Amino acid sequence: MEKLTIQEIAKALGTNCPRDGEVLSLCTDSRQITPGCLFVAIQGENFDGHDFIAAALDQGAACALAHHPGDFPRDRVLMVEDTLKALLALSAWYRDRMPARVVGITGSVGKTTTKEMVAAVLSARFSTIKTQGNMNNEIGAPKTLLTIGRDTQAAVIEMGMCGFGEIRDLALAAKPEIGVITNIGVSHMEQLGSRENILRAKLELAECLPDKAPLFLCGDNDLLAQIKIPRLSIVFYGIDNQNSDICGTIENSTPYSTEFTISWKGKRWQAAIPGAGRHLVLNALAAFGVGVTMGMEPEEAIAALRDYVPSGMRQRVVDHHGVTVIEDCYNASPDSMAAALDTLSRFPAEGRRIFAASDMLELGAISRRCHRQVGEQAARAGIDLLLAWGEMAEEIVLGAREKGMENARFFREKAAFAQALAETVAPGDLVWFKGSRGMKLEEVVQELYQRV
Repeated sequence: MEKLTIQEIAKALGTNCPRDGEVLSLCTDSRQITPGCLFVAIQGENFDGHDFIAAALDQGAACALAHHPGDFPRDRVLMVEDTLKALLALSAWYRDRMPARVVGITGSVGKTTTKEMVAAVLSARFSTIKTQGNMNNEIGAPKTLLTIGRDTQAAVIEMGMCGFGEIRDLALAAKPEIGVITNIGVSHMEQLGSRENILRAKLELAECLPDKAPLFLCGDNDLLAQIKIPRLSIVFYGIDNQNSDICGTIENSTPYSTEFTISWKGKRWQAAIPGAGRHLVLNALAAFGVGVTMGMEPEEAIAALRDYVPSGMRQRVVDHHGVTVIEDCYNASPDSMAAALDTLSRFPAEGRRIFAASDMLELGAISRRCHRQVGEQAARAGIDLLLAWGEMAEEIVLGAREKGMENARFFREKAAFAQALAETVAPGDLVWFKGSRGMKLEEVVQELYQRV
């Protein structure tokens, strides 16, 4: 964040300035206060940041942002109508002052990995910042925008949502010049009710792009493949849809890497990425497209993809005492479950292919059916052993058994699930863990490592 004065911030937010001073950074967590920061008091369901304003100021915050009175010195606080809206407004004002080109990325599945790949590609040529982790909401996205500096050339901003209007708000603040929509699946079905509504919400990104801006859409997705927006430059990428502008063909895949070719404008290039699966190749095609659109040579973008490092718990491959473990615990949806099963079925394995699954969250009325379909897919994929834990995981096992898979077990308790895994795995086995973030499946992974 470039240094700002308290007066500048107050003027940008249309509020009174109680004192002079400078702000060097922004903070929304009172446990992470740094000297000279602006502390934004966020009022949540469980905690109210206004309760920590006094402590934040004592710890060195230059001033604070608040929207209701409290036990804090008013001469060091900027009062606004709503601190969340003020944070977004401040980030929009700040972004206007910075020359960086912004890439906005959204989608039901794959947006975080695509964000990481796009950032990896652009970093090979440009001074680049990106959304950290999955800070893609009304708090995280503005905080990322406020880290843009005058020397930043590219900013890769991930945009998440739960309902209508949220992506529009983030995009209006970020003002992206390039957009990417990775997928329209069934995540957030509970809130939006249909895939068509999810598409409408995701296309809010397109509404905020300037005329003739490039918008990258996955041509393999049935809903995205139909999109036509004449005022934008739509670029389709895909594997199955070979009519896409950027096409990928998978040549070879192992747990550790995938080799593929990229076809674009009548030419072909050999490429490779760490990790396995067609979904990762799709993400790489989008990153390649953004890179060349930003002026990079195809070879330069492809070289950067080879150096991409998977983040968090997204398909991290661990060789543990002869057992190959795929830590894919970051999140789960019907689409990503299907992608994981497809990839697992293609892996060479000396022993068994084991799928350790847990619940997919936020699916609403279609949850039971979606979990049943995961089990059916596991049976069709020829997985050797399916172990599932969670409130809805029994549906996974029932779906597998209905399609003739006998080696499928359901566990009501997490501890029993972990114990069964530890007792059954053997050297040569390949175990893929997959579940929604809220299930904390990584705890089972760590227990496996301790027991085996």
